[in-house]
Amino acid sequence: MALAITTENFDSLVKGDQLVVVDFWATWCGPCRHIAPIVEEVAAEYEGKAVIGKCDTDENGDIAMQFGVMNIPTLIFLKNGEEVDRHVGIISKDELVKKVNQYL
Repeated sequence: MALAITTENFDSLVKGDQLVVVDFWATWCGPCRHIAPIVEEVAAEYEGKAVIGKCDTDENGDIAMQFGVMNIPTLIFLKNGEEVDRHVGIISKDELVKKVNQYL
């Protein structure tokens, strides 16, 4: 299951050298609900290899602002605390897996 990323746990998650993928979403967002099962599947498949989590922009707007998230869903890929890639909009499982593998 994808980890809930919040203001409280964000800094500790991104400090390491492990790949962190943050899905910025909101409950009212149709496209976010569309990719939610994909994010959950990939999170389960990569457990222990990468941190894949979801950040509710309504509850954690400060994190979204920190990364300049203007549209959701937005997936941000972080390595060593730095953004290495970003995808805005719907993504297929194959595309997401390809991107995750690229940064592992």
